[in-house]
Amino acid sequence: MGTRLYIGNLSYDAMENDLRALFEQEGSVVACDIMIDRRTGQSKGFAFVEMASQADADKAIETCNGKDFEGRPLTVNEARPRAERPPQNFGGGGGGYDPRGGGGSSGKRRSGKGSRRGLRNEKRSRKGMF
Repeated sequence: MGTRLYIGNLSYDAMENDLRALFEQEGSVVACDIMIDRRTGQSKGFAFVEMASQADADKAIETCNGKDFEGRPLTVNEARPRAERPPQNFGGGGGGYDPRGGGGSSGKRRSGKGSRRGLRNEKRSRKGMF
């Protein structure tokens, strides 16, 4: 496995094949991935390039860090391992805040004139409880 490099300050118009060509001048490139926003489909402005060896990675960092690429100076560093994050829970989740209030009904649907009477009677019965 090679050495993974973080490439920052990329132009949003940068293409993977152009970035790969730049880094292939410094050594053998195993993989090149520009990070894309899932919602917009636009580049996030950074990428990861995996070089075949540590020597190639060191050479690429030395020559490409600060180098102008499509009008922007690149930031090139050895990528850090991804931080551990708790797993995402995409299931139901908790209730949350409902500004309309809630609770208190016996499951009956209130509508029309009867709803006011039912609510009034419900309030009276609650007063006696406390």
